Amino acid sequence: MEEKEIHKKPVQKDEIVHKMPDMQEEKKSKSKLPIIIMVVVVLLGIGTGYIASAASGKGPGAVVKKYGEGSASDGAIKKGFKAGVDDAKAFPDSAEGVLKAGGIEGEGEYHLERPGGVSQNVYMTSSSVDLSLFIDKKVKVWGSTQTAQKAGWLMDVGKLEVL
Repeated sequence: MEEKEIHKKPVQKDEIVHKMPDMQEEKKSKSKLPIIIMVVVVLLGIGTGYIASAASGKGPGAVVKKYGEGSASDGAIKKGFKAGVDDAKAFPDSAEGVLKAGGIEGEGEYHLERPGGVSQNVYMTSSSVDLSLFIDKKVKVWGSTQTAQKAGWLMDVGKLEVL
């Protein structure tokens, strides 16, 4: 058997290996774009919220939303003063009495003293109205009845009117 010599043409390196474009640079610039867009959107949202709260005249944490004359903080709490959220569907229950501080065995932060003694008290909490501004005032409250363990009647107050 004869051996044939195979003559191969020498292969040049640049025929096999081709230089690829630098993809890392493109990927880095493309991956930054969504992050920049998200940062801009968040900053615009914060700015819009800040402008809206400044325009309403109530900054974050405004507890008393008045819709009557004067404001609870400037001493204008007189008969007819109203505070809270005017939404009869959200706050269908109502009661009248003199607002006092203190709940009953951990339920409610305040209570209404009503005719008929302690058994007729309405124990209350509220995230809409700062009830502490109305202590010892005769008021009518609107709210929603909550489940209670100790209180005969526990209410989340959403609206209040000074009587």
